[in-house]
Amino acid sequence: MGSPVLLIACDSLRAVSAPFEPGERVLLLDGRGRRFLIRLQTGATFHFHGGALEHDAILGSDEGVVLHTHTGARLAAYRPTMADVVLKMPRGAQVIYPKDLGAILVFADIAPGSRVLEAGTGSAALTIALARATGPTGRVASWEAREDFHATARANVEAFFGAVPAWVTLRQGDVREVMGSAERFDRAVLDLPEPWGVLAEVRDALEPGGIVCTYLPTTNQVQQSVLAMERGGFAEVQTLEVLVRSWHVTVQSVRPDHRMVAHTGFLTLGRKGLAAGDRGESDPANG
Repeated sequence: MGSPVLLIACDSLRAVSAPFEPGERVLLLDGRGRRFLIRLQTGATFHFHGGALEHDAILGSDEGVVLHTHTGARLAAYRPTMADVVLKMPRGAQVIYPKDLGAILVFADIAPGSRVLEAGTGSAALTIALARATGPTGRVASWEAREDFHATARANVEAFFGAVPAWVTLRQGDVREVMGSAERFDRAVLDLPEPWGVLAEVRDALEPGGIVCTYLPTTNQVQQSVLAMERGGFAEVQTLEVLVRSWHVTVQSVRPDHRMVAHTGFLTLGRKGLAAGDRGESDPANG
């Protein structure tokens, strides 16, 4: 009995109310809540520890359909959420978890029409979230220094959307290349180990009032990032982290689960202010 192959297909633009079609992805949940992400293909068969299920039994059905394998194991079929895709996508770099993706979009105020600079594409979980949030009226330009990460990121973006969206640009190289260019952005998200090293160039590319957000795992990095932001002309600097704890609810009891998604990374946000030079004033420190 073979192991299930996790494949991601483009169906991000499909009508969610339509029956399942060939070529789209489906999330299968067994009786114990285990999750399997597969791509539907006519004539194919899904194999797992509970038996085998023909894809043709899913095709043409509506979401929520409950099916059974040849051994009687129960599987429910749904379209996956973006969180399901992010947690199962192929990765080079560690992905940013869904709980942090949501916080970045909200606290950095990324919305349709936003022009977003991203540095550290990684496996592209954040890139995909940014692209969905900005939509075709916005723009996402993402830099990745490592060639292998860049290749993985491109493959993941293409798998999710079918092709790299027209409003998304994936670049291999140093984000400091933006310095001196005509490109302007409303928001910047930096998933880099030393974001303070590129703050000057990023600030130069941001519109006045633009928001920068860094994503860092350790307090030492956060401290250095905060101090660099404050020295570099960013105001309203704040740091936060998101902790998620699920709960077990039954007729007999209500209690927190024994495991939780605790620390993954710190978000530090700041807004570009007008420095003395931007206002055409002299710097008091220099007379």
